Amino acid sequence: MIWSDIERASRNELRRLQEKRLIEVVERVYNLVPFYRKKMDEKGIKPSDIRYLEDISLLPFTYKDDLRDNYPFGLFAVPLKDIVEIHASSGTTGKPVVAGYTRADIELWSEVMARVYSCAGVNRNDIIQNAYGYGLFTGGLGFHYGALKIGATVVPASSGNTRRQLMLMEDFGATVLCCTPSYSLYIREVADEEGVDFKKMKLRVGLFGAEPWSENMRKEIEEKLNIKAIDIYGLTEIIGPGVSCECIEAQKGLHINEDAFYPEIIDPETGEVLPEAAEGELVFTTLTKEGIPLIRYRTRDISSLNYDPCICGRTNARMSRIKGRSDDMLIIRGVNLFPSQIESIILKIKGVEPHYQLVLERKEGIDTLEIQVEVSEGLFKEAQQHLLGTEDRRLLEDFHKILEIKNRIKKEIKDYIGVTVDVKLLPPKSIQRSEGKAKRVIDKRPK
Repeated sequence: MIWSDIERASRNELRRLQEKRLIEVVERVYNLVPFYRKKMDEKGIKPSDIRYLEDISLLPFTYKDDLRDNYPFGLFAVPLKDIVEIHASSGTTGKPVVAGYTRADIELWSEVMARVYSCAGVNRNDIIQNAYGYGLFTGGLGFHYGALKIGATVVPASSGNTRRQLMLMEDFGATVLCCTPSYSLYIREVADEEGVDFKKMKLRVGLFGAEPWSENMRKEIEEKLNIKAIDIYGLTEIIGPGVSCECIEAQKGLHINEDAFYPEIIDPETGEVLPEAAEGELVFTTLTKEGIPLIRYRTRDISSLNYDPCICGRTNARMSRIKGRSDDMLIIRGVNLFPSQIESIILKIKGVEPHYQLVLERKEGIDTLEIQVEVSEGLFKEAQQHLLGTEDRRLLEDFHKILEIKNRIKKEIKDYIGVTVDVKLLPPKSIQRSEGKAKRVIDKRPK
């Protein structure tokens, strides 16, 4: 097991290191990045004003639009000749977010990902099937570098080609699976079609991230893949995967690599720093990155921080599971909700599958939400038999068990979230599968 001494340091030791590194990074960005010099000058802040960790609140926030506005290399703090690797977000809206890595940054990335694997109980004796996408997306190579660092055997399968994934898992004896949580369930679905039994595989643990997922989805994955499912967190702007990870011993919050990424929780509306345990928007400052250091980057992810020591022995702060993104929060007739809240309710109900979409429309000036969920194969066959084997899928909801499930979903969402929704139950495999991040929300409202 790879342990870094800083993961077991006292809070005072860690604080002194964070303070030293914060002072250094503020000095660097002020002198080397015109964007930050301008932002700090506008606030009347000089590097010498930053002497303690609390002084971080004096510094300006950095937003995703700042990276897009300075595309491609405007926020780099080193000459391009010192950048050895470039990654970027998908760029589905406007210019992509670009991240540049120096050799030291690649070493940092490898180190924090090695800690992630260690948190998940993975070691050099494991065979890691890496089904995150390789390329500009940070997932694939981040997990790859960490696997090399701990000395494990890595299978760079990348995403997609699911039948081949299963063949490799069986033939190579993979013990660890790395992919998005939604893709892991699709792998199981294909396994059922191919007659592959996960209980006969050597797979024992999965590291899942890149999209919000609920505790109920974790239970679904663990049951269907016969593994322990570990939540990991990262984002392109900060490093990629490797910002934080659950420990296999407790699975009560994700341990943040605080010596490299300083966390804050703020009120997403006011920007005010919130006290320990309060829920709000997660903000990170990179303390050691060379290529593109970021000051107080607003992730838009909703979480909270816990500084109590963990039973695993680590003393670094733990962030709660991501509830959703502040900019993904849905407001339906004045009620705020996150897709993960809907997912948590759906997955408690027997007879439906963990494949769903939320369809937003505006009818007669009022926003509506329809939840589309697939029923299980068994229930669908039962409904077909009841309806004399009809192939007319529109008659699916005529079956009394389907109607009961539909009404229960509506009632639980109304009781727990406080909003009335429409529910549409679909036959199995009706919703398009994703080999990367699942598309949960379909917004048909006029812009």
